[in-house]
Amino acid sequence: MEKIKLDDLTRFRFISNLALSPDATKLAFVVHGMNLQDNGYDSCIWLYDVESRRLFQLASSNRDSSPVWLNDSQLLFVSWRDEKDQKRKENGEPLTVFYTIDVAGGEAKRAFELPFFIKQVKKLNDDTIIFTAVYDHRLKDFWLLSKEEKEKALKALKDEKDYEVLDEIPFWSNGSGFTNKRRIRLYSYNLRSQQIVPISDEFSNIEYFSEGRNGNLILYIANRFEHVMRRSNDLYLYDAEKHRSLLLTHAERFRYVFAEFMSEKIVFAGSDMERYGINENPKFYMLDPSSREVQLLTPDFDASLYNSVNSDCRYGSNRTFKVDGERLYFVSTRWHDAQLYRMDPSGRIEQLTFGKGSVDGFDVVCGKIFFVGLRNMKLQEVYQLAEGEERQISGFNEWVQRERFVSKPERFTFNADDGTTIEGWVMKPFGFEPGKKYPTILQIHGGPKTVYGEVFFHEMQLLTSEGYVVLYCNPRGSDGRGNDFADIRGKYGTIDYEDIMRFVDESLKRFDFIDENRLGVTGGSYGGFMTNWIIGHTDRFKAAVSQRSIANWISKFGTTDIGYFFVEDQHLATPWSDFEKLWWHSPMRYADRVKTPTLFIHSEEDYRCWLVEGIQMFTSLKYHGVETKLVMFRGENHELSRSGKPLHRLRRLREILDWFEKHLK
Repeated sequence: MEKIKLDDLTRFRFISNLALSPDATKLAFVVHGMNLQDNGYDSCIWLYDVESRRLFQLASSNRDSSPVWLNDSQLLFVSWRDEKDQKRKENGEPLTVFYTIDVAGGEAKRAFELPFFIKQVKKLNDDTIIFTAVYDHRLKDFWLLSKEEKEKALKALKDEKDYEVLDEIPFWSNGSGFTNKRRIRLYSYNLRSQQIVPISDEFSNIEYFSEGRNGNLILYIANRFEHVMRRSNDLYLYDAEKHRSLLLTHAERFRYVFAEFMSEKIVFAGSDMERYGINENPKFYMLDPSSREVQLLTPDFDASLYNSVNSDCRYGSNRTFKVDGERLYFVSTRWHDAQLYRMDPSGRIEQLTFGKGSVDGFDVVCGKIFFVGLRNMKLQEVYQLAEGEERQISGFNEWVQRERFVSKPERFTFNADDGTTIEGWVMKPFGFEPGKKYPTILQIHGGPKTVYGEVFFHEMQLLTSEGYVVLYCNPRGSDGRGNDFADIRGKYGTIDYEDIMRFVDESLKRFDFIDENRLGVTGGSYGGFMTNWIIGHTDRFKAAVSQRSIANWISKFGTTDIGYFFVEDQHLATPWSDFEKLWWHSPMRYADRVKTPTLFIHSEEDYRCWLVEGIQMFTSLKYHGVETKLVMFRGENHELSRSGKPLHRLRRLREILDWFEKHLK
């Protein structure tokens, strides 16, 4: 077997958008892969016939996505196969083009286009689809304009490209650019009459919407704001026949995560954020829309409702909630795994999957369950869950297991000073020889409320293939262990730092192949903050790579897309209520102590951990004579390592390898 290579990333396949047909006999999904020539990603729709167990690519284009079943044999999907449509979109025209295909045979046919940048599409009934799309107040009701009026509006928009007018916060969003008075609105489109109906208003961001009931009713969650966006949101019931939305919000300050119909009632999850802030784990509730009575179903439930297991081997979105019959299916992270669960109307929850790794998304119809998983150190594949058994039905990435050496993480636990159990892992390098000592790199995850687990992580595998031991752990602040474990508000850089340093000490004690004189550290986002913090508090690491980091909580408060509410929530302070506390928790405060050679990696359009954070830390280290370098990627955002342009992702990895090669070898 050969070792993992840097450009193996370009051969990996990523799976998204699982969609079962209404009769549950066919499964459609999207397979993504890197296209180096275009410096982008190809997307193809594949089909799995459940009865014959046949798997095949449905259409020849590499620009298809978002499959939606219109009936048992006809798929509606988004496609950019026509170069003219692609050019119109690239020139800034709001546009999404839909095609249909009969899966029993036949070619894809152009069905219609809509004058929107569409985000998500679902079917309401045989005649109607519902979708979310970007609404720009400068274009107003663009879809109602004539061709000439549209051209005039687009020209006026281009004339304004040299400036932005900002009068609300947030005024930009990571991955979306400037968003001032732009919202994600909900619309319906009648396939027969071609009528477009706006469902939500021009000041609301849609955060979730259901597939509906009886072909007329849908639920949606909206965050409506003017001037300042808050974290609480509202739940609405929309009646398509009456074209009317009914407010169902049951509490003054509440954050809804999802809402779905379950028979005549509504099951939803959310939190009042009173005890643990914005990261508080949600609970499940049942709402009777006729009486407005709300029942708490799971008073003792204490887990997140998403997959928070870190990996750089995903692309595209997947479903994580769905009601099928009288059961709610959902994904939740416990310890270091993300699994599929099912809840009945009484609130009783049962775990359905048990394989090591993560369930990245699923679909279920008539009790038949299919999911995308990172299982047993494999890359993503499609699985069927039947009678409690996980059966792999795709083999897009099987070549990795056949041709490459995959380092298996070895888990161990230890106790913090107060007795709290902390879990961590060690990964041995390619060609490991007992008795030999190896340079070692500590990886720190983002969040902080996410987790590391036992899944395929290309960056880590690449480091082991280059002769490094890789260490990682889930310190306090991580997900998977309940609210108390995850709650480090006001404590950043204290108990989390202590857990990580104790983990390094335990690793050195247990594994004699770690060279304590050649330790490196890296991490992104919160992991970038912690990397910056570590180099200001210890000299034990001989090299550091700080990625999309945080240097100064005061500047983060005032400049980033989530800063003004995230900083206050996580540090229990603002620049006016406790300036010194924010400065105390800022790595820049300790930059004059740093001796560790440090590489900073940032993206120009990362509005989550903005470029100025990296610049401040880089400048501080340069000023104090520390060897440092900053690599900034144009046209990229916070997701560079996970969904950035292929050539940029490869260059990022090369910069990391070169830095550690120089300072640890």
